[in-house]
Amino acid sequence: MGFENLTIYRPRLPVTDTLIYLNHAAVGPLSRPAAEAIQWLAEDALLHGSLHYDQWLATYAALRNGAARLVNGTPEEIAIVKNTSEGIATVAMGLDWRPGDRIVAFREEFPANQYPWQRSESKGVTIEWLAATDSLEKIDAASAGARLLTISFVQYLTGFRANLDAIGEICHRRGVIFFVDAIQGLGVFPIDVKAAQIDALAADGHKWLMGPEGCGILYISKALQEQVEPVEFGWTNVAGYNDYGKRDMALRDDAGRYECGTLNTVGCYGLRAAIQNLLEVGIDQIAGAVQALGDQIYQKVQLKGYEVLGERTEANGAGIVSFRRAGTDSAAMVMGLYQKRIATAARAGWIRAAPHFYISPQEVDQMIELL
Repeated sequence: MGFENLTIYRPRLPVTDTLIYLNHAAVGPLSRPAAEAIQWLAEDALLHGSLHYDQWLATYAALRNGAARLVNGTPEEIAIVKNTSEGIATVAMGLDWRPGDRIVAFREEFPANQYPWQRSESKGVTIEWLAATDSLEKIDAASAGARLLTISFVQYLTGFRANLDAIGEICHRRGVIFFVDAIQGLGVFPIDVKAAQIDALAADGHKWLMGPEGCGILYISKALQEQVEPVEFGWTNVAGYNDYGKRDMALRDDAGRYECGTLNTVGCYGLRAAIQNLLEVGIDQIAGAVQALGDQIYQKVQLKGYEVLGERTEANGAGIVSFRRAGTDSAAMVMGLYQKRIATAARAGWIRAAPHFYISPQEVDQMIELL
C-alpha cells in the first residue's frame, strides 16, 4: 500500500490541521480515536461516577488483548504500567541479582534503559557496554556468560533499528534474558516476541502509538514471570484481589502480578483506542511509509549540506533521522521551524525529525526547504 492509500487515515490525526508534526520520537499527538475514548470516559465518570465499572474492566482486558496482538504475545503476558521506565524497572529491580552476574547493554541508550540496570552494580553486577552498531559477532561474544541483554528496538537519537530476531537468537542460544525497550519502534515496525525470543519488552503510549502519557505496557513472558518478583506491592498483585476480605498474598498467575493498585483508567481507554487505530491501519503498511519518509529526510538533508547521525540502511532505518550543519544553532533552527508550524526536536546539538505514516512526502519537503 502506497502513501496515497494511507491518506484516508489523516482525518484521524487532526494535528494535520495545525502543524506538520515531525516529533513523534518525543511526544506524539493524540489520534482522534484515543482522544474520543478519553473524552467518553471523562464524561461518563462526570455524569455517572463508577456506575459503569464493568466497562472499565472490559477496557483493561481489551488493552491487554490489543497490546498482545501488537507484539504477538498473550494477554496473560501483558502488564499495564505507567510508562516505559516503570516497565524496565519492574524487571531490573525484580530479578534476584547475584555478585558476578553480568549485563550486556548499549552506550547510545536513553537514560531510562541505563539507570535501572546500573543500580544493580551495587549488588556486584557488572555491565559490559557495547555500541548499538557493533557486529552480531561482537554481541554474541559479549553475551557468553551474561545473565541479561538489554537494547532499544530503535535508538532515540541515532534512529538505529536493532535486528531483534538475530539478537534474540544469540540470547536464546546463550541462555541470556533478552529485554527490549520498544518505545521508539512499537506501533511503527512489526515486533514478534516469539520469533525474536524476547523475554520482556516495555513501551509507553505517548510517542509512536499516539496515545496518552502515563499509560504503557510491559510484556513479560510466562517463563520470566517466575524469575521477576514484584517490587511494588499493593492489593491488586494478588490472585484474590477481588475479595477484599481475603488476606491470601498468593500472586496472580499472569502479568497482572506487577500491577500494585488501581490502574490509570482514563489512560487505558486512550491507549486501547490508540493501539486499535494502528492495528486497523496495519503495522506493515505503517513501516513502509515511515521508512520511506525517513529515507527522504536522510537523503535530502545531505544534499543541502547537512551531516546525518549514523549510516541509514534498509535494514536499520527507522522513523528517526538526526542531522546538523557546522556553524548553525540546531536549537534555534528547531524553534524557527516551529514558528513555521513544523514540529521537530533539538537533541544533543542535532535536529531530530521523526515523521509518522500520515505525514506526506510534500510536508517533509516543506521542512527541508526551510532549513
